[in-house]
Amino acid sequence: MYIPPHFNEDRIDVLHDAIGNAGLATLVTMTADGMIASHLPLLLDPAPAPYGTLVGHLARANPQTKTTDAAVQAMVVFHGPDGYISPSLYATKRETEKVVPTWNYVAIHAYGTIEFFDDPDRLLGVVTRLTEKHEAPRAQPWAVTDAPADFVQGMLRAIVGVSIPIARLEAKYKMSQNRPPADHAGIVAGLEADGKAALAAQVARSLAERA
Repeated sequence: MYIPPHFNEDRIDVLHDAIGNAGLATLVTMTADGMIASHLPLLLDPAPAPYGTLVGHLARANPQTKTTDAAVQAMVVFHGPDGYISPSLYATKRETEKVVPTWNYVAIHAYGTIEFFDDPDRLLGVVTRLTEKHEAPRAQPWAVTDAPADFVQGMLRAIVGVSIPIARLEAKYKMSQNRPPADHAGIVAGLEADGKAALAAQVARSLAERA
């Protein structure tokens, strides 16, 4: 990924937090016929340091579980807030008119050797943790144990676990850090007015950290 210095984010705690808050990830692996991608939620375990391990599962019928070349590192892509930035938000527009649109975004790439597993107890642990994570905000969380045990065991036979110890982690936080200070307030205010609160907050945070 091309990352100009002012868009680089390499603080592991910041990236771990973003990965933990991400919803869907994209898993890209190499096969004999080229690259293949799947979309799945993932958990982040802190060990081994410093980057940790990504854990999740795919459908057993997914060809990615059978055709992936395990000798080639997998890539997992996570996204944070993103959105269009209009030139009309810039103070510079009123001064020079020499402005163009852009797109602000957070993109995190994690790389590592992939392992597929089908041990039932290990799979149950992954499914249970994923469920607990995403049910936690609900007033009455659903639990894996709410379903009949034999039904759960049958469902586990239909999936394959995924484990990726992260060997390399890179991230691009493109949040208008390359714009002059006169433009910053307009960008944040404009995004808030457009209902893009998460992106506005990330822009404000990234610009404050750069200041």
